[in-house]
Amino acid sequence: MTRFIMNRRRLLTTGAALGVSTLAAPSILRAQSAPVKLAGIHASPVENAWNSVLHAAMVAADAEGVIEYTFSEGVSGTDYPRAMREYAEAGNVLIVGESYAVEREARQVAADYPDTAFLMGSSGEASGDNFGVFGTWNWEAAYLAGMLAGRMTQTGIVGSVGAIPIPEVNMLINGFADGVKRTNPDAQHLVSFIGTFFDPPKAREAGLAQIDAGADILFGERIGTADAAQERGIPAIGSLIDYTPRYPETVFANALWSFRPLVNAALADAVAGNPVGKNYTPLSLMKDGGNDISFVSSMVPAEAVAEMEEVRAAIKAGEFEVPRNFDEPA
Repeated sequence: MTRFIMNRRRLLTTGAALGVSTLAAPSILRAQSAPVKLAGIHASPVENAWNSVLHAAMVAADAEGVIEYTFSEGVSGTDYPRAMREYAEAGNVLIVGESYAVEREARQVAADYPDTAFLMGSSGEASGDNFGVFGTWNWEAAYLAGMLAGRMTQTGIVGSVGAIPIPEVNMLINGFADGVKRTNPDAQHLVSFIGTFFDPPKAREAGLAQIDAGADILFGERIGTADAAQERGIPAIGSLIDYTPRYPETVFANALWSFRPLVNAALADAVAGNPVGKNYTPLSLMKDGGNDISFVSSMVPAEAVAEMEEVRAAIKAGEFEVPRNFDEPA
């Protein structure tokens, strides 16, 4: 267990996730006389993009005095239930993690600790009163990024590098592809999965293979993809966090996601004694501040930006719904 200390991960806590500084905690949490104990269990290092978004949201809440945040990272599937039990025994009000690889075991732990709230990244449904779930819904922002890519590609071929074809990853890549098709119906979309959630060298190799196959823009669902784009001098799109500061000449847009609306809601429910056994994923919608696009205007044609901004406004106004497609990309 690691008590949060501001250290080498400062980048992850200062704007790495969308809206960290603007999505304040609900009043029920600010009214607490002492911070709420919250634990994070990360299967990957917190440098991994997905985990870094969760980590940044909880670090921000810790800095505000809303929670007392303790976390573990790089926790293996075989060790995950033990970590969950230890944090429950330690009196944490809410435990945040990911049950994708340990669904049965994680749900059993939650059943054994009915007075502890759990909020887990999962492809399954919520269960009981204390096992809430969430998915990563930044596919709306990926769609907008795809619109830009469709206008910018010179070869007519774009590529996406993903982790594993689970529904959330599929929806994100499909969202990007649909955006590309909106502005460039004849474009070809290459897709590669690296078979794991964190392997930057493998993502780089997959990206290089797509470039060799003609792709001149890469969408990096996985960290490491932009390394291939930078190496070959082509533009790239980041996902979940803002990669542009790391790759200023390469990453022209990012499909950002924020975990803060979700953890705020789950914490408020847990503190109020309300059941958390529900799906918090819809709070990731763009209209709720859960995801959005960032882009570098100097790297994108003005006409492409104008076209994209019209759709962006329609999404936020509830006038256009980006298709949700959980199928594995062809």
